Amino acid sequence: MPAKGLKYEPKPENAVTIAVSSRVLFRTEKEQKVFDQMGIEEYLRFQVEHENEPFAPGPAFPFVKALEAVNAQLRKLYPDSEELFDIVLVTYNHAQVGVRLINTINHHNLFIERFCMTGGSSPIGYLKAWQTNLYLSADAEKVKEALAEGIAAATMFMPEKQFEVSETQLRVAFDGDAVLFSDESERIFKAHGLDKFFEHEHENEDILLDHGPLKCFLEALGKLQKKFYAKGHRLDCPIRTYLVTARSAASSGIRALKTLRAWGLEMDEALFLAGAPKGPMLEKIRPHIYFDDQMFHVEGAAEMGTIAAHVPYGIAQKHPHHKNSSKSSK
Repeated sequence: MPAKGLKYEPKPENAVTIAVSSRVLFRTEKEQKVFDQMGIEEYLRFQVEHENEPFAPGPAFPFVKALEAVNAQLRKLYPDSEELFDIVLVTYNHAQVGVRLINTINHHNLFIERFCMTGGSSPIGYLKAWQTNLYLSADAEKVKEALAEGIAAATMFMPEKQFEVSETQLRVAFDGDAVLFSDESERIFKAHGLDKFFEHEHENEDILLDHGPLKCFLEALGKLQKKFYAKGHRLDCPIRTYLVTARSAASSGIRALKTLRAWGLEMDEALFLAGAPKGPMLEKIRPHIYFDDQMFHVEGAAEMGTIAAHVPYGIAQKHPHHKNSSKSSK
């Protein structure tokens, strides 16, 4: 039954479609253990036997709640507009598990009407049919597959501790290189070191960076932000975006800012950390989700309570930077 105030589901071509796997929207570790140890039949039996027990919230839960809060404010300003966030639950589960998932969604007062239950098959083809703007999953291989198909995607992790986030303003934080931008500059840094990287950025500061895998998602956020700006809500917009990058401002920041400006994209806040740890800054921002291409930064953010998502894209995947190695100075 449609949620109060929502007359219809938006068409995929008009909506900002967010596809979220059941394993990141909810906590399903116990059920996964049953599957791993006892197989598919026992797993399905277990799910049916516990279908009236709702799953606990997972790492994507606050993000989805924030999307719904933005939708509520959009509907007040534009009652008949289909330019909304549209959330699709994507799961490898068989249809037998659907009852428990629906019960859980109703228990948590979520508005998710679109389900994609693939029964073990890859969901990538369905994501393309939904014209998905962002796919969040616990399955790194499926995230890589989605990225290869041009779909913005990231692997989510549950932090051991989690700080409270805003219930009225969606906050999304992005790394720059290999997330919003291509990994062109990262390749220079990996191959030739920091000095060559600075030299390259200075020489090319007026040449735009190529787009990265999540540029399209930032564009989608910007489209909805402009709807609030048009109604006089720039200063109290319920969507806020952040660039949190290891780049240095004076040495390599100008190219990033010029690229965003040329793309027509506005970033509400930009933090150039010159290699300093990102965790303390993210703790101050308290984003609903932070995207980074390096697991080092994802792990560091998660340790401090940030919901972080890994974008497995670019040269950093071939030369991973681990937490027990020296900190990046780029």
